[in-house]
Amino acid sequence: MESGFKKSFRVTLDFEKPVYELEKKIAEMKEYSKESGVNLEGDLKRLVRKAKSLRNEVYSKLTRWQRVQLARHPDRPYTRDYIERMTTNFIELHGDRYYSDDPALIGGIAEIDKYRVVIFGQQKGRDVKENLFRNFGMLNPEGYRRALRLMKLAVKFKLPIISLIDTPGAYPGIGAEERGQAEAIARNLFEMSRMPVPIVVSIIGEGASGGALGIGIGDVILMLENCWYSVISPEGCAAILWKDNSKASLAAEAMKLTASDLYELKIIDKIIPEPLGGAHWDYDKSADTLKRGIVEELNKLSKKSPKELIENRINKFAKMGYWIEK
Repeated sequence: MESGFKKSFRVTLDFEKPVYELEKKIAEMKEYSKESGVNLEGDLKRLVRKAKSLRNEVYSKLTRWQRVQLARHPDRPYTRDYIERMTTNFIELHGDRYYSDDPALIGGIAEIDKYRVVIFGQQKGRDVKENLFRNFGMLNPEGYRRALRLMKLAVKFKLPIISLIDTPGAYPGIGAEERGQAEAIARNLFEMSRMPVPIVVSIIGEGASGGALGIGIGDVILMLENCWYSVISPEGCAAILWKDNSKASLAAEAMKLTASDLYELKIIDKIIPEPLGGAHWDYDKSADTLKRGIVEELNKLSKKSPKELIENRINKFAKMGYWIEK
């Protein structure tokens, strides 16, 4: 007998509340049974079955906007959570050797299964103080330049590259523009397209605009089930099209920004399933599933020559965005 309730979430989304309340009740009954010695096994089994059925019902009918909300869930696992669970012997490396260190990026050298890799990704914060320190996962130019430095290190030592994407976009501040934000992103696009080592990209939360694409050119693009990936956020799209960002849910439906949409459009290569209810319900299971997906792709890519990797990668992105007029 199992219950999906792991902890008290800081935020419960509106459509999650019936599930959360039932799971909370199960947890409370278990605690009461343990403390009082009263046997509630029959009632608990019935409630667990009901909770499982309710979770299936709620999470099997999610709209695109609800998936966007899950991708932004503040209890969702972030880059560091995945690195800690997927890798061993992680050595974090700092600084871009041009300007400074960007706390919005976490990256370094690690081992994943039998592979020694370079791994990096955007990192959000869990509270106001940490979010300010991490700049809400929005990279400055020095963040993209540090990512490039790490990738060049991977090329030097012939290591695969793993990129984890979770950002609302590149930082749009004046300082970032003065230090060459657009150039830093463009440089990464150019350099990543011709790197002679395997690159596996995985979208683990939000994948917004050039902020995501700046570390998003890879041989394989994986995407967790409840994520979004688009040139603009639903709020930004609604503000442009309808002059009203409150129509974000309408924009999300029109934009086709979910994993299933992008797989159908051949923008991504594989959807990584999440625990029922989203990755925030079970960090370990989410990380294990993603790790298996990454290792599976590394096994395939490791058999390709540097020339094959580069040619296939360039062709992959060159094919995106075409259409046929009838």
